[in-house]
Amino acid sequence: MFTSLLVSSSPLPRLSIHLTGVAYQEAGAMTGAEDDIPLGERKTVTDFCYLLDKSKQLFNGLRDLPQYRHKQWQSYFVRTFDVYTKLWKFQQQHRQVLENRHGLKRWQIGEVASKIGQLYYHYYLRTSETSYLNEAFSFYSAIRQRSYYYQVNKDDRPELVVKKLRYYARYIVVCLLLNKMDLVKVLIKELSEEIEDYTQRFNTEDQLEWNLVLQEVAAFLEADPVVVLNNENTVVVISNRLQEGGMSPLEQGMVVGQLTLADALIIGNCNNQVKFSELTIDMFRILQALEREPVNLATTTSKHGTLEPSEKPAKRENPHKYLLYKPTFSQLFTFLSASFKELPVNSVLLVYLSATGVFPTGCLDFEGPYDFGGVLTNTNRDVVNGETGQKRNQAQKEMHCLHPGDLFPFTRKPLFVIVDSSNSTAYKNFTNLFGQPLVCLLSPTVYPQSMQDQSQRGSLFTLFLYCPLLAFLSVCGLSSLRQGLWEKAEEFLCKVFRDIGQMITRSRAIDQAFLQFYGDEFLRLLLIRFVFCSATLRMHKLFQESRSFPESYPQLPKQDTVESSFLRKHVLELAAMLDVQRLFWDGALDVNY
Repeated sequence: MFTSLLVSSSPLPRLSIHLTGVAYQEAGAMTGAEDDIPLGERKTVTDFCYLLDKSKQLFNGLRDLPQYRHKQWQSYFVRTFDVYTKLWKFQQQHRQVLENRHGLKRWQIGEVASKIGQLYYHYYLRTSETSYLNEAFSFYSAIRQRSYYYQVNKDDRPELVVKKLRYYARYIVVCLLLNKMDLVKVLIKELSEEIEDYTQRFNTEDQLEWNLVLQEVAAFLEADPVVVLNNENTVVVISNRLQEGGMSPLEQGMVVGQLTLADALIIGNCNNQVKFSELTIDMFRILQALEREPVNLATTTSKHGTLEPSEKPAKRENPHKYLLYKPTFSQLFTFLSASFKELPVNSVLLVYLSATGVFPTGCLDFEGPYDFGGVLTNTNRDVVNGETGQKRNQAQKEMHCLHPGDLFPFTRKPLFVIVDSSNSTAYKNFTNLFGQPLVCLLSPTVYPQSMQDQSQRGSLFTLFLYCPLLAFLSVCGLSSLRQGLWEKAEEFLCKVFRDIGQMITRSRAIDQAFLQFYGDEFLRLLLIRFVFCSATLRMHKLFQESRSFPESYPQLPKQDTVESSFLRKHVLELAAMLDVQRLFWDGALDVNY
């Protein structure tokens, strides 16, 4: 399970992947009797074996660390990385001796490099600092370029081939997160060939599992409903992380809150949605919407190859994330509690729920925070008295459900909730008991029947929060767009978003909770995209039911925001630019919103 934590620590050292000039030859058996080995070379082998064993112990111990509470894992993680630093440099300096006297093989060097890549990747998951993805990519890329795992296919050892397959799967995950889609396609082809060779040579029981891995990543690549094409008809990869200068600065004198988004829980529990490596497409999209564009640490390292705390790029902090794929209620509540406990002063906890809706059974005289249903948590792991939730009395509350009332205790601190579900409106029935800033952004609960069901490839609502232009094109039925027109439309949207920002901050009727969150760049972006989504769907001719429109708690003043004539004019201008204005009400019609 993916997790991340709020930490305030020095960055990890950046290891060099430069390899010594020793010729790489396949090591054979140890030459000569042990007594004939010079003392210095024997000590080199002993020291290497000690470092190797120590690194394996520490690496395996990382699994047992809690996935929250940074004090428990921080020091252990640094110790592990320190040992791998020494191990990597040691094998570089003594490669010839280790090959001749210890039988060091190339795949073993690849295993060390792979584990360093994993350490960087998991450090990214723990800290949410995207720059460490580049470091993981550097090591995974070096393994492939130097063919460290090439010889394992010639050995009659299926466990070594599995190491190679797992390396490919991890490499693909990192490339997906870095939006290196062209390379992902190449890696998928190579992995497919490796799996085919593996299953033909060995009578294995995991063939179906590896084929499923291929299917999942292929579906992940095809999830975006629209492609951007350049003049050569090549697909252009668009990054949707927050770019440097991507958000217009706050107007001078604007009175907004000073809160900062510190932690985000990203929960994915949608049935049948495209996923890869316990990351659904909705989770993947909202994850990137809450991150800044990665910066390569190579440009900021010192001459000694170590990134010093003082050299860390300014204002590079991302909110720290827990990524929970199909958690049980107890797991979800544990992570909520841990994040709530460690939330710094003047900080915000964001909870994103992408999950199947759970609806109430029957009508009650009194409707409280547990009577509207909620969203589903994992039913496969929690069994009470030998019975799952489906077998219990229908008059009882669904135990595998996150109800609005379950979040009430966490409203003691600033809380920002996004619910993308068929029962998102259950979270309209919130009560702000403690007077802290609280906002819930809620998806439509139904989509027009005339629109093709794209839910397997991700929710339209989350797509608007991730990339509004991509969502706008999708809802208009466009499957491709030329790069020049895309850039023109993006530039126009920047102007629209500035105007939406002014609508929010200048409205006299808006709830102050929205303004409390507006000072944070990420939350500001989400609020603006939410308003744009609401305005677009309200004007679209296919979206006629009120259930097909996003809602919020507290409610936005519609005339000042989502139904503003000024914003409706902008939506029509964008539609005209893309030649799809026929799909929208022209604003002169009296439409019942």
